This record gives sequence, structure tokens and C-alpha cells, in this order.
Amino acid sequence: MKLKHIFERKETKYIINKATFDDFFHELMTYMNVDEYGLHTIFSLYFDTDNYTFIQHSLTKPVYKEKFRVRSYGAPTEESLLFLEIKKKVSGIVYKRRVPIPYQDYKRWQETGDLPMILETTQIGKEVRWLFTQHTDLRPRVLIAYDRLSLFEKEETAFRVTFDQHIRFRQTDLHFSGETQDELVAPEIDVLMEVKALGAYPLWFASLLAAYDIRKASFSKYAQTYERYLFVKGGKEHVR
Repeated sequence: MKLKHIFERKETKYIINKATFDDFFHELMTYMNVDEYGLHTIFSLYFDTDNYTFIQHSLTKPVYKEKFRVRSYGAPTEESLLFLEIKKKVSGIVYKRRVPIPYQDYKRWQETGDLPMILETTQIGKEVRWLFTQHTDLRPRVLIAYDRLSLFEKEETAFRVTFDQHIRFRQTDLHFSGETQDELVAPEIDVLMEVKALGAYPLWFASLLAAYDIRKASFSKYAQTYERYLFVKGGKEHVR
């Protein structure tokens, strides 16, 4: 499958309890298919400055905001690719630009501090490099992992729905594996659904949302982790 490096879409989130999820998912499968990866774990390592500049700006609900993370789909092997991602949100539209790098190159970067060569040879790579030039204290701050099912519409593959469960985090041992005991970000949440689309929802999907009384929710994994745990532990250093 050809890797996609640029995304533009609107992302809307919904919180679903377990009892509702089972029936809702069953009906959803009439119109959608699970993608080729099935249930899989995503690891997102969020970078920020010493004063958490990125997430603090995001929490002010600005028209424009951005974040940087390194993402792994499953625990990486020596042959795996990781993705360096700049995620921007402008007036409700999400723009994600990412560049893949070999896991070996990522480890070398973290060990030596030398940015990967690919950041000098591609346009998106140069954007990532500029980010680190502007924020010299940009470092890994928290690893967030979750188990995901991704669905695409049978008739329109650009319309996607994802379901994330067991959203968890850790501040130490920031490596891409599930071997440590992580803490749940929001224990009260059973399933976080995210709908990714540029245009209007299909009528059948809007009808399902209404039938199950599923409503929009404001939930950012990194923001929730920061507000519930990092901000509290950081003390006065992170006062907004």
C-alpha cells in the first residue's frame, strides 16, 4: 500500500459507552469495513518544550495550533518505519504532514541528538527541521498509546471512522512498546470514536448517530493527559 504523507480533513470526536458501542458497531458494519490492520496498537510520542509551549497554546482554543509527535503503528522492529508528524489545526480543519523514517534512524537521532538526514532532503522533512530550529528545547515529553479499530465506508473510502480504547500514557521509558504498566488517561471513557471527513456525513451515518443519541465531545488525548497529570505534577513551572 502506498504511504500517504499529507492529510486534510475535519476530525470530530464522540464518546461512547460500552453498552451502546456493541450495538452501534454492529449496525455500522452494514455500511463500513474494518481496514487491513484490524485491531492494532498505536504509540504516539509527543514532543514539547520545557514549558509545554505547544499544549498550553492549544488549550487557549486558538484559530491556529500545531503539535509534533512521532508515531509507531505497533511495537516497532528493526525494519519498521516510524512517522514524524506535524499536525496543524486551522479553523476546525486538520492538516497532517508526516515523513517516514526507519526505526534505526530514529534511535540514532535520540542517542546522538543529530537530526535524521531525511529532514534535509524532503519538503516535509525541512518543515520538521525548521520546527526544531525554532524550538531548541523540543523534546519527548509523554508517550500515549491506545488500541484502535479503523473503518472505511464501502462506497466512499475517504470517509473514515476510528474507535480507540484503553487510552493510556507514561512519562518514563518513552520507547515504543507495551511492556510497561501505563496509566489510563481517562478511566471513565470506554470508547473514543473519531470521524474523519471533509464534507458532510453520509445520511445513513447521521441517522445512526441520532438513533443512538451519540453526540460530539471535546477530547484531545494529549490535552487531557497534560491537564489531568502533567500540569498537576509540573507545579508552578507549567502555570498557564
